[in-house]
Amino acid sequence: MNIVLFEPEIPANTGNIGRTCVATGTTLHLIEPLGFLLNEKSIKRAGLDYWNRLDVRRYINFKDFLEKNNNPKIYMATTKAKYCYSDVSYPEDAYIMFGPESRGIPEEILVDYKETCVRIPMLPDERSLNLSNSVAVILYEALKQNNFSNLSQEGELHRLSWDI
Repeated sequence: MNIVLFEPEIPANTGNIGRTCVATGTTLHLIEPLGFLLNEKSIKRAGLDYWNRLDVRRYINFKDFLEKNNNPKIYMATTKAKYCYSDVSYPEDAYIMFGPESRGIPEEILVDYKETCVRIPMLPDERSLNLSNSVAVILYEALKQNNFSNLSQEGELHRLSWDI
């Protein structure tokens, strides 16, 4: 899977998303300009010790991203979409893009992706969900559709046994 952040603004959100990407084996793509430096403490704090294991790729702009990834099919997460995120089928190598926290993906980009724009249902008067929460919701739907390929689906207790 691939998560694409278009011009992310808040380092803590990107750090949280990075941690989610590491835990799921997902590549994180960052399209500049970023609203922070990648060496900021807040990114590393949110990502904890996961950041050094993150497959993160940077691009100077959206065109650069498209060129370096061979114009991939992109699912655009936006409150403006007519399709629900759970009503589309995501391939194992899906690219799911999210816009900046303050304004979302520009409509100039969205109009070229009408059929792959997806939204998370919410009350009509609410603006949006937190970016890192939105990434987790949609990413885990895409992973579920692909049977959580390569992910551990069982946990173990650290000190005790489930058989007590």
